[in-house]
Amino acid sequence: MLQVKLIITGDDFGYCPRRNQGIVDCFLAGAVSNVSLLVNGSAAADAAKLARRYNIPIGLHANLSEGSPVCEVLKTNSSLLNQDGFFHGKMGFRTALSKGLLKMSEVKQELKAQVELFRELTGHLPPHMDGHQHVHVLPEVRNVFAEVLEEYGIKYTRVPIEPGLHNCDWIPPSLMDFYLGVEEDSFNTVDVFTKHGIRWADIYIGLSTMGRNMSVSSIQSAIDSAVLQRPPRAPQSGTVTIELMVHPGYPSVPPVGGCGEGPDDFSQSWERLHELQTLIKPELQSHYKSRNIQLCSFKDL
Repeated sequence: MLQVKLIITGDDFGYCPRRNQGIVDCFLAGAVSNVSLLVNGSAAADAAKLARRYNIPIGLHANLSEGSPVCEVLKTNSSLLNQDGFFHGKMGFRTALSKGLLKMSEVKQELKAQVELFRELTGHLPPHMDGHQHVHVLPEVRNVFAEVLEEYGIKYTRVPIEPGLHNCDWIPPSLMDFYLGVEEDSFNTVDVFTKHGIRWADIYIGLSTMGRNMSVSSIQSAIDSAVLQRPPRAPQSGTVTIELMVHPGYPSVPPVGGCGEGPDDFSQSWERLHELQTLIKPELQSHYKSRNIQLCSFKDL
């Protein structure tokens, strides 16, 4: 029987105390097995303490698109900032990049500063490092990102290519356009990450099951169909690894939270609580057991 190792990663750890608490509650319920820390999040230090207290496997959620940089010299007069002195935003970052306005030397400086701050907060280097809002697979950024991982010896990342994404007719067209862009960037990133000796889970899931689209059955069917239609690079027998990206939490209440600009709509949404309540349902846990699915983290691979 095929053994499935499932890494359920709670993203945005450190965003605000309520997101932290929700992610910890999920971990303690056996519903999340790994977390990704935003070191520029307003509750990052608290998140690192919680990870230590509860022995939660923790990696770095590199952020170049929301809030403020952590590198002191980039906090003023940097290509990474908009006129208000914050990162350009999810789409703004992509626009600035496509216009050639971002200095890759500054991207590298900020990524290294985030790794160093992660080490300061947690006492160790991240076993895995991915990108907030998938910025790490964008053109040019992917190369710098891979160099930083190789320099620090960080072995694992995330490559958001989700099997069956094109068949998800419940995703609104505007969001699907963004996801398909992420997918294309990810395909173009595979060779770069491979060249630098970086690894990732055999299968990624998380776009089709996000927020309101998450349910016990959507997670079950996403896992089952991903295993059935696993990509050629995934093992066809033995053990297959899957990363399920999730964003659970108790919704942020302004003005508390965020990465320097206060909490965004995504973090204040009821969908964060909906994800939490779905992930902790006992029928999901039983499904994992019945399918020989073992929850783990990147450091267990």
